[in-house]
Amino acid sequence: MPTAPQTTDELYRALQENSRRPYGRTRTVAAEELADAAEQFADPVALVRALLELQEAYTYGSEPRKSPVVFARLLTLFDEQPEVFDERLRHLLFWRFKWVAHALRQLPEVPLASLRQWSAEMRDRYEKAGLALQPYYGQAYQLAAHVGEDTALAYELWAGRARTRLSDCEACEICERARHHLAAGDDARALRVWEPVLAGKESCQEEPARSVSYALLPLLRTDDPERARELHLAGYRACRRNPAMAGEVGRHLEFCALTGNEARGLELLAENRTLFDEVDSPLDQFDFLTGVQVLLQRVEQLGHGELPAAGWAGRTWTVAGLRAEAGRRADDLAARFDARNGTTAHAERRRARLERAPLLEALELTLRTRSLDDVTPATPAPAPASRTAAALPESLPELIAHARRLEEQGHPEGRLVWARVRTLVTARDYVHPDDDGVGPLVLLRADLLADDADRAGQQDEFAEAAALHEEAAALYEDAGAAGQAALSRACALLARAELPPAPDTEENGDGDGVAAKAAALGDAHAGMVRLHEQAPALAPYLEARLLRLRATVLGLRLQTTRQEEHVAPVLAEVDLLHAFAVRHDIASQISGAALLRAGTHALTGDLPAAVTELDALQERLQAHGPAWHLPRALGLRGRLRLGMRDAQAAHADLTEALRVAADWPAHAMDTGRLHADLAEACLHLGRPEEALRHLSRAAQVQLRHGSRIEALCTYSNAAQLSLDLGRVEDSIALLDSLLAEPDVAAGQLDARLTAQLRLTRARALHTGEDLKAATAEFVALAAESAGWDDDPGSHAMIAAETAVLLAESGEFGRAREAAGQALAAHARAPRYEQLSNCLRELARLQAKQQGADGLADALGFLEDAARIAEEAGAAGYAAGGRPLDVALAYEHGRVHAYAGTYEEALAALEKGLALLGEAGAGGEHAGEWAECVRLAGAVEGIYLERPAPALARLDAAVTRLRAAGHDEEAEPLAALAAELREKD
Repeated sequence: MPTAPQTTDELYRALQENSRRPYGRTRTVAAEELADAAEQFADPVALVRALLELQEAYTYGSEPRKSPVVFARLLTLFDEQPEVFDERLRHLLFWRFKWVAHALRQLPEVPLASLRQWSAEMRDRYEKAGLALQPYYGQAYQLAAHVGEDTALAYELWAGRARTRLSDCEACEICERARHHLAAGDDARALRVWEPVLAGKESCQEEPARSVSYALLPLLRTDDPERARELHLAGYRACRRNPAMAGEVGRHLEFCALTGNEARGLELLAENRTLFDEVDSPLDQFDFLTGVQVLLQRVEQLGHGELPAAGWAGRTWTVAGLRAEAGRRADDLAARFDARNGTTAHAERRRARLERAPLLEALELTLRTRSLDDVTPATPAPAPASRTAAALPESLPELIAHARRLEEQGHPEGRLVWARVRTLVTARDYVHPDDDGVGPLVLLRADLLADDADRAGQQDEFAEAAALHEEAAALYEDAGAAGQAALSRACALLARAELPPAPDTEENGDGDGVAAKAAALGDAHAGMVRLHEQAPALAPYLEARLLRLRATVLGLRLQTTRQEEHVAPVLAEVDLLHAFAVRHDIASQISGAALLRAGTHALTGDLPAAVTELDALQERLQAHGPAWHLPRALGLRGRLRLGMRDAQAAHADLTEALRVAADWPAHAMDTGRLHADLAEACLHLGRPEEALRHLSRAAQVQLRHGSRIEALCTYSNAAQLSLDLGRVEDSIALLDSLLAEPDVAAGQLDARLTAQLRLTRARALHTGEDLKAATAEFVALAAESAGWDDDPGSHAMIAAETAVLLAESGEFGRAREAAGQALAAHARAPRYEQLSNCLRELARLQAKQQGADGLADALGFLEDAARIAEEAGAAGYAAGGRPLDVALAYEHGRVHAYAGTYEEALAALEKGLALLGEAGAGGEHAGEWAECVRLAGAVEGIYLERPAPALARLDAAVTRLRAAGHDEEAEPLAALAAELREKD
C-alpha cells in the first residue's frame, strides 16, 4: 500500500479496491496494513469493516491460524459496542462463527475439547440472539465427519432442519450432503444430490470447484467418464494455484493418476508447485500431499521414478524422492489429526486413497494426450521398428552391409539400421572389423555423417546439414569413394540454397527474399551439374540420386517463384531422371520422377494432370513398388483433390495413405501432414469433431519428429477449432498446457506465435464467461502488440477486442483509451469491419449500462464508426457481414432506444431500412432487414405507444418475408405483432 489512508473515506476506498484483488499474500498484506490504519480513526465501524476484510483474506488465503484471532477481536467489539453493528455487520459476524469452526478443525494443535467448546459457544450465541440453530447443527455434523465419529444422528439433526439466512449457501450444503452419501458408499445417490451444483445451477466462492473435485471418481465408478473429463477441465481451472483449494488440486492430481494421465498429472503438479510452500492449513496440506503421493506413486510404479518433479523450493526433486518426502509429511499430519481426534479416521482415509487401483487404463482428458515417455528427458533410444521390419543381422559386417543396401534402395528402414550401427561404433570398446566388405573406418564414419546430415535437413536445420554433408564428402574422398563424395557435395549445395535469404535482401528491394532464394537455388543447380560432369564413373544408384537432386532443386525454385519460365527446366530434369531410372531399373527413382512431375503440374495449376500422373503412379507402385512410396503418392493426390474441391475423394486418399503408412517407420512417413490434411478434408465435409482429432494427432506426430513450431501452430488451430465447436474448456486446457511449456514460459519461442496462443486463450476465457481473466490477458496483449511496428493491423484488432471487454466490465474510460489505440493502428493498416464492429459494440454497451447518462459517449463511439464507414466506402471496401452504413444506422436506433430517446431511435431505424432498400426483405440481407423492422416496431408500438402504425409495419414485413421464403426471419416479427395486438 503506497500510503496509509488519512480519512475513513480513503480507508473505505482502499478496502473496496483490496476486495477486488485475488486471494493470496498480496491481498492479505494489504488487509493487514488497512486494519492497522483503521486503528487510528475514532470510528469503530471502520475498524470492524477492516477486520472483516482481514479475516476474509486469512480464510481464503489459507491462513487458518490467524482467522480466529481476528474474529476474537470482532466478537469483543460486538460485546462492548453492539450498537456499532448494523443489520449487515451483525449478519456477517454470526455468519463467521462457521469460518472459525472450520479454521479450528484444520489445526491439529487445537485440542478436540476446544473445538467442542467453540461449538457450544456458537450455539449459546445463536440462542441468545434468537437465531435458528440449523447452522450450528451443520457445524456439529462437519466436526463429527472430520473426527470420524458416527455421523448418522448429527446428519439428521442438521439435514432435517429448515435452512435459515445464516445457513451455508445451497451449493455448500449440497456438497456436504453428497459427501455424506459418498462416505456411505452410495455413489449414485451422491451424484444425484450433487447434480444442481455440477450442472452449474448452484454456485458460490468455492463451488462448484469443490464438489467437482470430489465427484470425479464417483463419475468414473458409475460409468460416466466423459462427464468426469469435462468437469475435470472446468473444475481444475477454477482451483489451480489457489492455496485455499490445495485439497481440490490434490484430488485432480489423483484423478489423473487413476485414469492413465500421469503425464498430465506431472504437468499440473508443476503448475501448482507454489502450493508446497504457500499452504498454511495442515488439513489442506494433508489433502494436497495425499493426492500428490497417489500421483507420484503411480508414476513410480510405471518405472519412471527418476523423472524430475516439482516440489518444495530449495532443491531438485525426482518422482521417487518427492513421493517419499510427501508421504512422510502426510503420514505425520494424519497421525497428528488422529491423535487430536482420538480416532484413526485420517490414516484410514489416506490409506484408502493410496491403495485405490486405477479406474481406467486410459481416458483422453485433453486434446494434447501425452504419456510418461513423452515427458521423459531425451536419451538415445532405438527407434521403434515398423510392421514390415526384418530382424537385424547380428554380425557387425553383415549389419553395415545391410545398412548400405537399404541406403542404395532409399529404403525407410535404413535409418533404423544406421542407428544400430552408430550405437555399436560409438561404444568405448568398439573395434573396427578387418573386412574388405566393410572397408576402412573412415568410410563408415562418412556414412554415419551423411545419415546425420540427412536427418538435420529433414528438421530444416540447413546450416548444420550443409556442414555435415561437406564433412562427409571430405571423409569419402579420404576413403577413395569419389562418387559418394560428389553426392554429398551436391546435398550440401541444396542445403545451403535452402537457408533463409540474408537480411539485406529487403534493403535491396526484395522484401520477401524471393529473387535471392531463386538465385541461390539456380546456383545450386549449376553447381550440381558441374559436380555431375566432373565426377568419375558413378554407380547407377548414385547417379540417379544426383539427377534427383538436380530436379529437386529446380522444383524448389519453381515453388519459390511460380514463374512460367522455370517450368520447362524442371520437367526436362525430371525426364532425364525418369529415363535413367528406367534404363537401370531403379524403382525408387522411377517413382521419384513421377512424384516430381506431379508436383510440377500442381505448381503450374494443372491439378487434373497432376492427379492423372499420380493415378498411373499408384498402379505402378502397387504392381512394382517401392511400397513405401505409396503413402506419399496417396497423400499428394489427397491434397490435390482438396485443391479441386473434391473433399470426399481427398478424404478417401488420405485415409488410405495413413493406413499404408502404418506399415513403415514413423520417421519416414509424414503422417503429421496426412493428419493435418485429413482435418481440412473433414472440415469441408462438415465433420469438425473428426477434424479436431486429426489436428491433435498431427501436432503429436510433429512434436515427436522435432517440428516444434509446426506442432504448436497445429495445436493453435486445434484450440481455435475446439473453441468454434463450443468445447471451451478443452480449448483452454490445451492452451494452458502449451503456454506452460518451459521454452514458451521463458519467452524463448517465437513471440508472435506465443501471442497467438495467448490471444486464442483470452477469447476462450471470454467465451467461457471468465471476463476478469480474459480482460487481464487482452490488456496485456494490447500493451505488447503496441510495439509491433511491422504489424499495426494485428494491434488494431487486439486493442479493439480489449476495448469491448473493458466496456463489458463497465470500465468505459479505459475502453475509450483502448479504442483510441485501435483507431491509431487502423490508420496505418485499415481494419474497417473489425473497428466498426468494435465501436458499435462499445456504443451499445455504454448505452445499455448507463442509459441516458451514457448517450453522449455512446454517440461519440458511433461518430468514429461513421468515419470508418466513410473511409471504407471511399476505399471500395465491402464488408463480409452487414453493410457498415446499415449496421451503423441500426446501432443508432438501438443506442437511442436504450437511452430512452425513442423518436431518434425510430428515425435511425428508418434510415437503416432505407439503406437496405425495398429489396431488403428478399435479398441476402433479409435477416438484417427483418431485425431493423422488428426493433422499429418495438420502439413505435411499445415505447412510443403507437401500435397501429407499428402493426401495419410488422404485418407488411411478415407478408414480404414469407413471400420471399424467409419464414424463419418472419417469425420474431409475427410474435411481436401478436404481442402488440394482445396489449391493444
